[in-house]
Amino acid sequence: MTMKIEDSFYIGYITKTKGLKGEVQLFFEYPEPQDLDLDTVFLEMNGKLIPYFINQVKLQPNQTANIYFEDVDVVEKAEKLIRKKVYLPNTKKPERNPDEFLIADLKGFLVIDETRGELGEIVEIHEYPQQYVAVVPHQFREILFPLNDEFIVEIDDEKGVLHVNLPEGLIDLYLNS
Repeated sequence: MTMKIEDSFYIGYITKTKGLKGEVQLFFEYPEPQDLDLDTVFLEMNGKLIPYFINQVKLQPNQTANIYFEDVDVVEKAEKLIRKKVYLPNTKKPERNPDEFLIADLKGFLVIDETRGELGEIVEIHEYPQQYVAVVPHQFREILFPLNDEFIVEIDDEKGVLHVNLPEGLIDLYLNS
């Protein structure tokens, strides 16, 4: 069973081994790991996706899971999996409620600041434990700002526009550095 990367979606990576019996820890970069169907996952090895069958999975509250794979029964086998990216087939991608809007959906939105006007398009969204931060290229620099209720004035989903009111001096901080 071979799987191409374009037929799959990235869910996270193996961070470490646990114990001596081949258990590994998977860190999820997928926002809602509890919605994933984790019976077989694919690990990226030398540019190919290799299927791994899961014997046991325990979801943890901190975006991780402890997993036992079939045929990975000693720590030496598990160590070879550290830092490997983990994928699931697109056919297993959870259906999202069309009314549900995630912060990640703002990627590609045009940002308009109430004082400075059009800033540019959000090219990346970084997720930190306490907040999401948008990255917007502007005047050959990158402006970063938290995506929170304090700064977001309006999200125009139809037009793909994010209206913000950034604190005075924040933009200059990036442009004058």
